[in-house]
Amino acid sequence: MDTHKRVFGFKIIFLVSVFILLNESSKCSSSGVMDDEQFKTMVEEVDNHLPSSSSSQGVYELNDVEEDEWLMVAKKGNQFVINDQPFYVNGFNTYWLMVFAADQSTRGKVTEVFQKASSVGLSVCRTWAFNDGQWRALQKSPGVYDEDVFKALDFVVSEANKYKIRLILSLANNWDAYGGKAQYVKWGKASGLNLTSDDDFFSHPTLRSYYKAHVKAVLNRVNTITNITYKDDPTIFAWELMNEPRCTSDPSGDKLQSWITDMAVYVKSMDAKHLVEIGLEGFYGPSAPDRAQFNPNSYATQVGTDFIRNHQVLGVDFASVHIYADSWISQTITDSHIQFTKSWMEAHIEDAEKYLGMPVVFAEFGVSSKDPGYNSSFRDTLINTVYKTLLNSTKRGGSGAGSLLWQLFPDGTDYMDDGYAIVLSKSPSTTNIISLHSTRVAIVNSMCSWKCKWGCKKRNPLEAFLYHDDL
Repeated sequence: MDTHKRVFGFKIIFLVSVFILLNESSKCSSSGVMDDEQFKTMVEEVDNHLPSSSSSQGVYELNDVEEDEWLMVAKKGNQFVINDQPFYVNGFNTYWLMVFAADQSTRGKVTEVFQKASSVGLSVCRTWAFNDGQWRALQKSPGVYDEDVFKALDFVVSEANKYKIRLILSLANNWDAYGGKAQYVKWGKASGLNLTSDDDFFSHPTLRSYYKAHVKAVLNRVNTITNITYKDDPTIFAWELMNEPRCTSDPSGDKLQSWITDMAVYVKSMDAKHLVEIGLEGFYGPSAPDRAQFNPNSYATQVGTDFIRNHQVLGVDFASVHIYADSWISQTITDSHIQFTKSWMEAHIEDAEKYLGMPVVFAEFGVSSKDPGYNSSFRDTLINTVYKTLLNSTKRGGSGAGSLLWQLFPDGTDYMDDGYAIVLSKSPSTTNIISLHSTRVAIVNSMCSWKCKWGCKKRNPLEAFLYHDDL
C-alpha cells in the first residue's frame, strides 16, 4: 500500500457523520430548530457510523484522495491551533514504543498501536524519548548513544506520521524506570562529583549540562527514515521536559522552578517552532495556598512542584496535569474518585484561563484493574467524566484542550500491563466511548473557526450532538 495515499478509517466516519448532520439540518423547520424526533434520528444515525469494537481495519486506501497537508501545531491564546483552526486533543500514552521498535520481534507492535489508535480517532500519543543507562538504552552514558535505538525512535516518529498521529516526546524521567534522574546522578558520581541526593539532578551544573546535551541530541536528530530533523517535524506535537518532575528535598519549589526556567528557555532557543510543556502532575504549591484544597492529599504540597508558578515560566506553552485518584486518594474504588476527578479538572481549567492564559492537557489519566473494587464499568465512568468535563470547557471556548489515556496497548502485550492498560479488542464499551468522543472532537476541529467559538453561535442540533449529556 502506498503510505502517502492513505486515508484513515476514522476520517471516513467523520465525513459520513458531517454529511448526515448537514443533511438532517436541511430538514429543520423554518425556525431553524430541529424537533425532538428529528434530533433523535440524527444522533442515532451518527452513532451508527462510529467504529465498532470488532473493527479490525484502522486504515483504508483511497488513491484518489490526496493526503492533507501536515502542519505544525501552534498555540493561540488558550487553544491549540493548526493553520489557525482549533485543534482539540483526544489521545493516549504508550511509553515503551522506542524500546519495542528496537527489537525486530516486537517492532510490529508499534505499528499495531498506531493502527488501533487511528481506528478510534485518537490523534496524539505521548511516549518516551529517553532510556538512560538501562537495558536497550538510548543514552548509554552522557552524550553517548546507541544508534540502533535512535533508529528505533526514528521508526516511531515515522510510523506515527503514517497514521497521522502526533507525538509528545518526553525527554527524561523523574522516576527510576528507564534511568531517570537517578541515572544522571550515578553518572555524576562516577565522574567524581560530590552528590548527595537524586534531586541534585535539578541543581548541579554538570548534571544540567548532561540533560541539555541529551535535549540537543534529540532535537537535532535527523530521522534516518524520513530525513527530517526532529525539531522541524510537524509529527512532533510538543517536547516534554520531564515525566512527573518532583523535588521533595526542596518543598519551597525554588530548586525545581530554577530548573524549569533554565530548560524551557534552552529548548526554545534551539527549537522555537514546537510547543513545550513541563510534564507536571498538577499539584498546587506554596504560591497558591488557596488552591491547596484541590490537592488530593497534604503530601502533594510538599513535593516541590507548584502548578501555577511553574507554568508561568517563559517558554512553557501549555499546562500538563495527571489524574490518579486511585494512587493519590485511596486504592479502593469509590465514588469519591469520580468527584475528585471532576473538581481536579475544573480547578486546573479555571487556573489555565484565569492565571496562565494557556491550554491545559490532562496528559495521564486512568484506573488500575488491580484496585480493590475495580470493574470495567467504573473505568468507563471515569473516562466519560474526563471527556464530559473537557466538552463543557470546549463549548465555551475554555482552556480544556484535551486528554491522553494511560495507556493504550495492542493485543499480546499483557506481560507489560501495569494494571492501566486498555486493549481495545477486549474492551468494547470503552472503545465505543473513545470513538464517540473522537467524533465530537473531530467535528469541533473541522467546523469551529478561531473567530467563532461554539459558545457564540446560536444553539443548533449539531451543538446538541457535540455536547449531548448521554455519558
